[in-house]
Amino acid sequence: MTRSINGEAIDAVLAAAVERGAVPHVAAIVADADGVFYEGGAGVRIQGESEDPVTTSTQFRIMSMTKMVATTCALQQKERGELDFAAPIEEYVPAWADVQVLDGWDGDTPRLRAPATKATVHQLVTHTTGLGYWFWNEDLVRFEAATGTPNVVPGSMDAFKAPLTADPGTAFVYGINTDWLGRVVEAVAGATLDVVVKEHVTEPLGMHDTMFRLDAGRTENLVTVHVPGDGGWTSAGEILNQEPDWWAGGHGLYSTPRDYIRFERALLRGGELDGTRILRQETVDDAFRSQIGDIPFPEEIPTADPATTDTLHVGPGWTWGYGLMINTQDVPGRRRAGSGAWAGLFNTHFWVDRTTGICASIYTNSLPFITENDAWRTYGEFEEAVYAAL
Repeated sequence: MTRSINGEAIDAVLAAAVERGAVPHVAAIVADADGVFYEGGAGVRIQGESEDPVTTSTQFRIMSMTKMVATTCALQQKERGELDFAAPIEEYVPAWADVQVLDGWDGDTPRLRAPATKATVHQLVTHTTGLGYWFWNEDLVRFEAATGTPNVVPGSMDAFKAPLTADPGTAFVYGINTDWLGRVVEAVAGATLDVVVKEHVTEPLGMHDTMFRLDAGRTENLVTVHVPGDGGWTSAGEILNQEPDWWAGGHGLYSTPRDYIRFERALLRGGELDGTRILRQETVDDAFRSQIGDIPFPEEIPTADPATTDTLHVGPGWTWGYGLMINTQDVPGRRRAGSGAWAGLFNTHFWVDRTTGICASIYTNSLPFITENDAWRTYGEFEEAVYAAL
């Protein structure tokens, strides 16, 4: 039986976040193995343009929350014996052989060299190939400016010309690994990623509002990305390319809180939901276990693009599994040790706490990402209110 809680304190957190201008709008949802037991929202879809209230049925760009969905497709292929995580990436996507390491600068010219070792599929899954994102790496900001190489958001294949920033297997560098992983999944499946995700994750789980391109009706139910403006939030409209060169396993999905919680519940239940199994129990266990060995997870990742993101401060005691950031210690008043989580660049966040038996997520679409007193604070207040209500 699904548990029941008094959600008034959680409602108050969401309303207060919108009222103080921390977020332009917000929706949140909490569930256990048996079903949803809290959902709420505050604010409107488009500040200054729409009076439509944001709810758990509203469409959001979930950005890097896409990563665990794409990773699940790779894990399914691994279970079926179709994908070898220990194999070099170039065995599946030959273009990987052209990727080099950014080894410094000769004036304004990037100095590139071959990687010390061949990167593996496992390293893609665990962000240990050396690939980064511009917003957390000054050298990549400089490289993109010097070479005209675009980042991944515009959806151009030229984004795959970006170099490594470390040798494979030497560091955790959060980056475009899952975009490359999506290409690996496509090569194994002989189908495009949108088809693989639909056939093996979203359709089996009944996630009918989760997709890479929204139809007209769902677009009318979509929030826009908001940025700070004079006196408050202003809509920046649609940022994602609606006709990209490839479907981005790292950031491309749209979803609703009600849809994505079904995916979270499947992870919470060991890979099964409503009689449909998408992963084996042992595979899910591996996803919630550190997969980066002795490589440390950074306690802080400084911003290289403040308009896009703040500095990430997680502190000690974190690691990375398969598609999930794992806390190795209880967070006082919040999630228990061994929980898996991640977030999306436009300020969405989820966690799955298998010890307490709950999963939850919170959504807005705004930039910059994780600003200390705005979205980041709202995440924390929501989580604390959830655990206080249990």
